[in-house]
Amino acid sequence: MEAIQARVQEAITNMINALDRDHLRRIQASMHKCSAACCENPHYSMDDTQSCIEKCSQPIQVAQNFIGQELQSYQDRLQRCAMDCSDKIRDKVGPKSSDAEVSRYRGEMESCVVACGDKHIALVPAMMKRIKDVLEEQQKKK
Repeated sequence: MEAIQARVQEAITNMINALDRDHLRRIQASMHKCSAACCENPHYSMDDTQSCIEKCSQPIQVAQNFIGQELQSYQDRLQRCAMDCSDKIRDKVGPKSSDAEVSRYRGEMESCVVACGDKHIALVPAMMKRIKDVLEEQQKKK
């Protein structure tokens, strides 16, 4: 089961790295340029400067919050799938299950969890597209 966990983690890490490289860094660069312009404005009071900087950071906060929500939803779905595997096996195991049956059920559980992982790895490209579309739309609104 460690192998499927590693594969899921690798798929998510690769997605996050691509999003960072292709989208988030641009949004962060814009935020820093905007914040620098706020600081360089001699007509702003301290409160005006702070408000300006906060406004500059909103796009990256929105992007990070959206990505966090998508990842949490993905993780929740994966956990529900694994719990469903556990429930199916728990329903089969009885107090008089033999060692051979328990061993067979353990194998079924592992197969089910691996299938969950494979199914969820296959969902990563669609999640990445959804996130990219939202980030690109957010950039257009600027």
